[in-house]
Amino acid sequence: MSALLTRALRLTLAHVVLGAYRTRFAGVENVPPGGAILAGNHVSYLDPVLLWCGAPRPVHFMAKVELWDSRFIGFALKRLLAFPVRRGMPDRVALSTAASLLDSGELVGIFPEGTRHRAHGADGLGEANEGVAFMALRSGVPVVPVGIHGTAEALPPGARVPRFPRVTIRYGVPVRPEEFTDGGRKERVELMTREIMERIARARDRAREA
Repeated sequence: MSALLTRALRLTLAHVVLGAYRTRFAGVENVPPGGAILAGNHVSYLDPVLLWCGAPRPVHFMAKVELWDSRFIGFALKRLLAFPVRRGMPDRVALSTAASLLDSGELVGIFPEGTRHRAHGADGLGEANEGVAFMALRSGVPVVPVGIHGTAEALPPGARVPRFPRVTIRYGVPVRPEEFTDGGRKERVELMTREIMERIARARDRAREA
C-alpha cells in the first residue's frame, strides 16, 4: 500500500509541488543505485517534502517521534515511508529500521542537525548528530551530502503567508565508510561526521551559487 501510494504521489502531486518552487536538482549522478543515506542541511519544513518529491528514488525519512502525536500526521507519515526516531537518546528501534532499509538497497533521508537550523555562522550549519556516520559505518553504505538552498525564504520568521522562491537541491560527492579505517569506532564516527558536514556545507554553497 505504502509503495503504491508513494509511486502515485511522486508521479502526480509531487510534480505540482516541485513546480511551485521551481525546484532544480543538480548532481543526481552522485546518488548510488544501492542503499545510501541522504544527509542534508535543514532550515525549513519544506526540505524533506521537496527531497521526497524529487529524489531519483523513493526516500524513507527518519522523523521526530513527536510528529506521531497527531493521529492524522502519524497515519500519513507511515504511508509516505517515514519512520519515527526519539531524539536525544540512542533509539535502537529507529537504528534497526534504518539498517534494514539500507541493507535492502533503499534510500534513507536524515538531517544530521536534528532540527531546523537558521543560524548564520561560518558555514550556517548547526551541531551535527553522529548517528548518520554511525549508521553508515555499521551498514557499510555511502552518505550522500545534500545541499538545499531557497527553502528558508518560503516561510521566513514573521511571514503570514507562504512564498514561492526558487529552490535548488544539490547532491554532493558521497562520503564512503571505507575512507575511515584508522582509529577506534568513536574516532572514525567523529571524523566521518566532520567530513559529512563539510561536504553538506559545500553542496549547499554550490546550490546557493546556481
